[in-house]
Amino acid sequence: MALQLYNSLSGKKELFTPLIADQVRMYVCGPTVYNRVHIGNARPVVVFDTLYRLLKAQFKQVIYARNITDIDDKIIKIAREDGEEITTLTARFAQLYMQDMAALNNLQPDITPYATEHLPEMIEMVQLLVEKEHAYEAEGHVLFAVKSLQHYGVLSGRSVDDMLAGARVEIAPYKKYAGDFVLWKPSSPDEPGWDSPWGRGRPGWHLECSAMIKKHLGNTIDIHGGGRDLIFPHHENERAQSCCANGGDFVRFWLHNGYVNINGEKMSKSLGNFRMVNELLAHYPGEVLRFALLSAHYRSDVNFNTALLDQAWRSLDTLYGALRDSGELEPVTVDLNGSALQAALEDDLNTPIAISELHQLAKTLNKNKSNTESKAELKARLLAGGNLLGLLQQNPEVWFKHSRGGESISEQEIEQAIAERQRCKREKAYARADEIRQQLKAQGIVLEDSREETKWRRQ
Repeated sequence: MALQLYNSLSGKKELFTPLIADQVRMYVCGPTVYNRVHIGNARPVVVFDTLYRLLKAQFKQVIYARNITDIDDKIIKIAREDGEEITTLTARFAQLYMQDMAALNNLQPDITPYATEHLPEMIEMVQLLVEKEHAYEAEGHVLFAVKSLQHYGVLSGRSVDDMLAGARVEIAPYKKYAGDFVLWKPSSPDEPGWDSPWGRGRPGWHLECSAMIKKHLGNTIDIHGGGRDLIFPHHENERAQSCCANGGDFVRFWLHNGYVNINGEKMSKSLGNFRMVNELLAHYPGEVLRFALLSAHYRSDVNFNTALLDQAWRSLDTLYGALRDSGELEPVTVDLNGSALQAALEDDLNTPIAISELHQLAKTLNKNKSNTESKAELKARLLAGGNLLGLLQQNPEVWFKHSRGGESISEQEIEQAIAERQRCKREKAYARADEIRQQLKAQGIVLEDSREETKWRRQ
């Protein structure tokens, strides 16, 4: 076992070993729940779910936390516009988020902390920062003093002044320095708020993750993940406040995934090219979306388009086809340690190479026509490799009967047509039997005859 991960903090791949032997603690930033999530939001979930699967295969204990932000100015604004209680809105969208992520074959994290359940921990952290003179109160606000930390900016690799010049920051008269960020801010009577030493208010965005990490995972964790867009300011500020409040390193390995582009362009509100996960799921199985996201290395951008999704579907058809053709053969127990597929994942989660190894296993399985013992092992390796990637989770027969978008023929109608064709063949009405096959083919249904039965699949 030699797991190598690219650490955003050092800018290079490093050998991963957990701080505590055989125990890995990992935290990934989750959604702010005021809307349905888009495919860009889904990418870090799929990436770090894959890493979670790999870690669970290698270490005795893996504790994976992914938060829910259920207090935020955007949430307040949407709830007000919709005339809905904030708790009702956030509960609804949190549940829809979990449904969408489950549809992409993501495992549930071990811990799903909600921001509003951790106000005492947030207030305690702010108090610590004030006592240690890393934060100050001003006009009902409490702000982190970025210049109090000598190495502020080390994660993003830029100086304080450079980051300030390249970022949109609130220039407020109560700030000692324009780059200082809010830990706590006052709430008006019509806004949600909690009592604190600085008056009724609510936390700044960056504070919540630091407080939840400390409570559930400790002062120093092994892995913190998220999208590249979070490096600055969110993760830079998390790191600053946690290191100053608690001491230590806070995070040993920072991992960040690349962007999801749509037809070569970055997703943006101005372009109107957001692709919502639930809308995509109306046309593609979740496994197709997952495969497409894993087809590029996690640190690279992925160009998400119809061609990529169609190719992902065809690739999964090939893999499921090999499993289907292996029939009722029971797979044996296998160990993927030392395999080319696991080695690819151990090399900074190289999912494109791991996927190519799945195809190689499927190809070898298809070629093996006689050796039952060898076929059982190949099938087991294909399934085990798929499980590490969160793929090949369905029965092949079910897979090939998935709706392929736009077809007008139902499963019941297909079965009736096959029964009629079988009757025609028994009565030697071969012309009619062939006509039924062609009619089904024209509707995207492929028949596969054997001595025992006729199977079908959509294409």
